[in-house]
Amino acid sequence: MLSLVHALGPVFMVILVGAFLKKLRFPSIEFWPQLERLVYYFLFPAMLATRLALADFSGVAVGRVLLAVFLLLIAMTLLLVILRRFISRSGPEFTSIYQGGIRFNTYVAIAASAELFGSLGLALAAVIMALMIPLLNVLCVLIFSLYAGEQRTDMRKTLITVIKNPLILGCLLGIFLNVTGIGMPGWSQPVMEIISRAALPLGLLAVGVALNLEALRSAGKALFYSNLAKLLIMPLVAVGISLLLKLEVQEQAMLVLFAAMPTATSAYILARQLGGDAPLMAAIVTAQTLVAMVTLPLVIYLNQLAFGLV
Repeated sequence: MLSLVHALGPVFMVILVGAFLKKLRFPSIEFWPQLERLVYYFLFPAMLATRLALADFSGVAVGRVLLAVFLLLIAMTLLLVILRRFISRSGPEFTSIYQGGIRFNTYVAIAASAELFGSLGLALAAVIMALMIPLLNVLCVLIFSLYAGEQRTDMRKTLITVIKNPLILGCLLGIFLNVTGIGMPGWSQPVMEIISRAALPLGLLAVGVALNLEALRSAGKALFYSNLAKLLIMPLVAVGISLLLKLEVQEQAMLVLFAAMPTATSAYILARQLGGDAPLMAAIVTAQTLVAMVTLPLVIYLNQLAFGLV
């Protein structure tokens, strides 16, 4: 357990540094949105493409891992929809509970994968994200269409946005370079390695800047339900699916890691654009990021303990 805390502690400390810098308004309020654009559109795609291009997947059942991701997201969606009447007072509120209960923070997930599992962890994370990101976006848009009130979403426009997602494009480029055997020729590997090193720390700082402690004051029971679904129930469902599909140890650990991640900061933007409960979504993002500092190493430790890995 102590080794997990040592591995994940620095990840969350960098997030808190970001929150502290935001409070100091340093270097400026205008700086952070531009930094996040740099990370999201360039640094993270570059890192994912590099890791996938160089990864050795000879011992990994990629098909089974992707099937596990698909079953996990579908199972959680069905569970939350079935329980909707018991956990939510309104449609917009439910969309925020749903997003909080199923999405994951990309920056934290990749940083944790790197700290816990090294290069293979990063490559596996990229494979998981290649399916998880587009499927999550489609599912979220469907939920908004059903429960967010009068406003209807344009599925075609949403699908185009998903296809153009820079993280997806980075994953697809890396997979292409890997499958074709091109890899990273010449100076491309050392250049991309240098660029990739900037992605994780800057991404984690951006997560800290996005925290909104003021939003926690009026969240209510919906905050509890969303946290329960994401930080406890989803990891348990991931364990069940891993056993069902007989995933290897590291594949199972990565699936549980992603399931136990706090929700994405981008969920707030989606809630605001598509008629969800944006203030609640801000509270859920903040609360889960803070609570995950405790629950994430605990969930991973209990998972290792249950399978005799510690």
